[in-house]
Amino acid sequence: MFSKDIETLEDLYLHMVQDIYYAERQIEKSLPDMIEKARNPDLKKGFEGHLEETHGHVERLEEVFRRIGEEPKGTTCPAIDGIIKEANDVAGDIADQNVLDAALAAAAQAVEYYEMTRFGTLIAWSEELGRSECAGIFKKTLEEEKAADEKLTNVAEMRLNQAA
Repeated sequence: MFSKDIETLEDLYLHMVQDIYYAERQIEKSLPDMIEKARNPDLKKGFEGHLEETHGHVERLEEVFRRIGEEPKGTTCPAIDGIIKEANDVAGDIADQNVLDAALAAAAQAVEYYEMTRFGTLIAWSEELGRSECAGIFKKTLEEEKAADEKLTNVAEMRLNQAA
């Protein structure tokens, strides 16, 4: 996960910002496919809304890069690549649309949990490094990720799981 050139918390911080930047860009690319595959109107609407939020997450990360004096650049994130690959593999194997919607919601929640762990860590490290303005940026995104997860839970528990 980490390269050998990481020696300080500052190095680790930059690596993590690059990691989540890559992840958010991959999520931007994968959400349109999930929107297309989803049939439940609430799920589809939730994915569409989260795609718009994800564009904002990318913009906020680019603001963090500016604040820390770095060019926006991602570093390959095998975790998000694996979560997205698993979602695509599972979705490709499901013929029943109701089951597919439940699987899509579960896959999206796996993405949300990954993002929440990364943003939570970046908040703590921002504070430790005296970057409270960056911590504030990450907190806003973390709150949106938590809200997206809550919406997915509600849709799954109220509609998708029962239909599947």
